[in-house]
Amino acid sequence: MCWGKKMISELSEQTYFDCMRPEMVQFLPGEYSKILEIGCNVGNFRQLCPKPCEYWGVEPFEKAAEIAKTKLDKVLAGFYNEVENQIPDNHFDLIIANDVIEHIEQPWDFLQSLKKKMTENASLVLSIPNVRYYGNLRELLHEKDWEYKNTGILDITHLRFFTEKSIIRLLNENGFEIEKMQGINPVEVRKRNLPKYWLIKFVFGKDIEFLQFGVRVKKL
Repeated sequence: MCWGKKMISELSEQTYFDCMRPEMVQFLPGEYSKILEIGCNVGNFRQLCPKPCEYWGVEPFEKAAEIAKTKLDKVLAGFYNEVENQIPDNHFDLIIANDVIEHIEQPWDFLQSLKKKMTENASLVLSIPNVRYYGNLRELLHEKDWEYKNTGILDITHLRFFTEKSIIRLLNENGFEIEKMQGINPVEVRKRNLPKYWLIKFVFGKDIEFLQFGVRVKKL
């Protein structure tokens, strides 16, 4: 991961630590025995993986990494590019990278590196923010603004932005086959905005409803 350490240290740790991601359970494959989670936070996602397994984590927040070490089998503290040489090749049958790839300067190099860590039939599970999300489109088109924030689509640590179409292209061009992909965390619209929202959805498409996309892929 290549976002600045100073920048990430300025984010709200409480917001970061509270993230559990139960909506990503549906993307887990039926079988797995060795998991690597990039951006494992404090290690809570392991609770959502019901099968016994060897569980590794990579975590750039030092405080979160220390907590994760009490829950996971092995935790590497640092950004992925700093610790990737400590991660064995051809070892993991499941890699999880929830809300990670948007922080990577060269996401294609990141994906190629992950492929080396995966066994032949391994799965890669990701969640990726959707830049065409309704709230972001509203700010861009109606308010004519593109303001970076501490959280959300325009998080100040985001280096790359994706749509449903560009996610598919990125994964396919880097040698992955999509097994499951769908929008997650749909927008909640106040009743007074409902007619306007449905008009925008009709014009721009259903994908604007979702804050993120969840994806499960395999190597080609």
